[in-house]
Amino acid sequence: MIARIWHGYTTPENADAYQDVLLGTVMPEIAGRGMDGYLGFHSLRREGTTGPDGGAETEFITVMWFESAAQIEQFVGRDSTVSHVPEVARKVLKRWDERSAHYAVQSAPAWARPG
Repeated sequence: MIARIWHGYTTPENADAYQDVLLGTVMPEIAGRGMDGYLGFHSLRREGTTGPDGGAETEFITVMWFESAAQIEQFVGRDSTVSHVPEVARKVLKRWDERSAHYAVQSAPAWARPG
């Protein structure tokens, strides 16, 4: 199993709007693709972070779960580390990772295992 991890940052004022876009638009669209090997996602939110410009930010982390690295290409294409940031999300994000990191999962609870 592979965990695909990505970070995005908003201003505190845009945090709720981004969360609504992520959970109400972006993730349902991804789930609706019916990709083989896509197991779901988790969204994490952290208030009170400081950006490189010294301004207040809210950090979001998404963790997407796939059965194998090869299946991630169904999601974003041959360059599997490129970020997927739809225009609707870009409008409320302050900054984001241009690339996602992929990790081989060494252990996982039963609810996160394929099959």
